[in-house]
Parts: sequence; structure tokens; C-alpha cells
Amino acid sequence: MATETMTKCVEKMDFMKDWQNFRKTLHEGISAAKQFGASDDEIQEMAVQVGHFLNEKVCPSSKEEELLKEMWDVSSSDERKVLAQILFKMLK
Repeated sequence: MATETMTKCVEKMDFMKDWQNFRKTLHEGISAAKQFGASDDEIQEMAVQVGHFLNEKVCPSSKEEELLKEMWDVSSSDERKVLAQILFKMLK
């Protein structure tokens, strides 16, 4: 049963499988948040909250996702904000 659960988790959240679509979706979400008046700091805080969720609930399915999870695990609150800021820069 554990293998089946892990497989479902991987299939649902494998971001690296379709990186371009993932980036496009994030870019659209950030643009929508800005249209609703969210500041960069608010968007960054939302990204950190999403990062917490992904780190706790999503099984890494690639070496890249495993690395991101490991980085998140050892990062301080300020470092997590920096990781979110770097991701935003990649999306521009």
C-alpha cells in the first residue's frame, strides 16, 4: 500500500516532468495576484506557504525535486523567502 500511495503522490505532483507548464502556471498565478493588489512581499509569503505544503505533502520524484526538498528542510525562514524570490526571477 505504501508503494501505491507514493506512486499516486508522484504522478500528481511531478513538476519537473512538465517544467514549462509549471512555470507558466506560476507566472499566471503571480500576475493574477498582482492584479488583485498583492504586493511582492505578500506574494513571496504565499510562495513560502506553498513551499511548506509541497515540502510536507509531496513526494519528490526527481533528483531536482529531492534537492529542492533538502534545501527547504535546512533553510531558515529568511532563506526560504530568498528561494521564493529566486523562483520568481526565473519566471520573469
